[in-house]
Amino acid sequence: MQATYVLVHSPSVGPATWLPVAGKLGRAVVPDLTAAGTGAPPYWPKVVEAVRSAVPDAGPLVLVAHSNAGLFLPVIKEGLGERVVACVFADAHLPPRSGLVKVAGEEFLPFLRELAGPGGVLPRWSEWWSESDVAAMLPDPVARERVVAEQARLPLAYYTQLVPVPAGWDAVPCGCLWYGPPYDKVAEEAAGRGWPVTRVPGGHLQQVADPGSVADALLKVVNSSLFPRR
Repeated sequence: MQATYVLVHSPSVGPATWLPVAGKLGRAVVPDLTAAGTGAPPYWPKVVEAVRSAVPDAGPLVLVAHSNAGLFLPVIKEGLGERVVACVFADAHLPPRSGLVKVAGEEFLPFLRELAGPGGVLPRWSEWWSESDVAAMLPDPVARERVVAEQARLPLAYYTQLVPVPAGWDAVPCGCLWYGPPYDKVAEEAAGRGWPVTRVPGGHLQQVADPGSVADALLKVVNSSLFPRR
């Protein structure tokens, strides 16, 4: 039975960051996680529930996460059970083997705290960076407008929450796509875990800028993961 690709966007952005790739893959779903930061923490159960609500009722699933959504992949996998046949991290943070993981690293939290201010709510992700930085990641103005418009304003607590990492989550085949720095370090770690790694040179939102190349690379990584050469 053909697997469905479950393309998980970072809650810092929205589904438009994966929809172009979904259109290239054919059998794919993009859960909407833009409401994941509402209410009180912890927020990770909302991520799991949003993904579970979006997937088809039957059939194998390949989980694909971008950016900080990678840290949710183990708990998403646990929520979906044995239907998950592979996990792919696309320019995404890698979770540990087990334990707990914070969504933002300690070295990044001072920057976020300054952005949030006394209200504890961050501006939209694209407003963290300069206009030139955002334009470089999203050169098509129509695509940029779409991505920017659907972003949620997340509470600082979203980034300081601890997400559980169930032991054994990486027993299924895993792989890694990376676009460029600073995720070259992630690619090195993934290779060190024995996973297939493929690069698609570009910015952090390369799946929007060049969905065809990312879709092709994703299929290559999944095939390498599920059917490794002997």
